[in-house]
Amino acid sequence: MPRAKGGPKTRQRRKKVMKAAKGYWGGRHRLFRTATEAVDKALGYAYRDRRQKKRSFRSLWIVRINAAIRVHGLSYSKFISGLKTAGINLDRKVLADIAVNDPAGFARIAQTVREAI
Repeated sequence: MPRAKGGPKTRQRRKKVMKAAKGYWGGRHRLFRTATEAVDKALGYAYRDRRQKKRSFRSLWIVRINAAIRVHGLSYSKFISGLKTAGINLDRKVLADIAVNDPAGFARIAQTVREAI
């Protein structure tokens, strides 16, 4: 059986990598071997950072809620605990949005939580 060297499949695979490496600096977009390394690294970072994005947004929401609730004389942990006892089922994303865009509404939530504690 003859040896397969550079047929259509190899070309397809290389074109796929080179297309993914488009816009990379230097040999990383020109040379197949370095482009492969760069693309593999980039895909690994993309996979990791899709998970880290969720973490960083959650921490941003917590910071915003904490800053808004301190004005009303409560700590973040007391506020979250009070939300549960008051039966208010709002997640951190919505609470942070209310805290930033509707301070009066957030003040009403804070008052409800204060009464529930």
